Amino acid sequence: MWPTTLCGMYGYQNAGAQQYDSSQQMPGPMPGGQMPGGYGQQPPLYPEPSPPSLADAVRAFTTGSMTAEDFQQAFATSKVYCPRGDNPGFLALHNTQQPVIPMFTSLKELRRYAGKESKYFVITGAEVIDLLPTGYGFVLDMEGEHRMVFDAKAVEQMVEFAMRRMYG
Repeated sequence: MWPTTLCGMYGYQNAGAQQYDSSQQMPGPMPGGQMPGGYGQQPPLYPEPSPPSLADAVRAFTTGSMTAEDFQQAFATSKVYCPRGDNPGFLALHNTQQPVIPMFTSLKELRRYAGKESKYFVITGAEVIDLLPTGYGFVLDMEGEHRMVFDAKAVEQMVEFAMRRMYG
């Protein structure tokens, strides 16, 4: 089955798109060399490299080998795993100086924190920035080796950066 968007095929992460599963058999060319889908184009022999995973970006940023702008760009396009309760929305920790929302770079990191049977939802980093309540920060990989804390002020700066990139 072909992915609904090209981003799944090239390794870009998109919460709404079907992801290409390499274990599935790709359909071959149709008569005349055309590929299914009606476009007549074969997949590129050398697909574009995929961006770093969010976990890789966190490691690179915390060790100083990635700029804040590059980290934010990687964060915006990455999947973020969020624990959830019975009601829709983020779960917040209020036993900190400022309220923060735990978020994770992978399901493995979320399970390390919240347990194997925990409920969660997945959104992109851009959606996190868009949906995070005012006055809240977030923590990436609370139990991880490269935990990152973004206080409410840092989140405001991320929102401003995203707005400048979108609107100039």
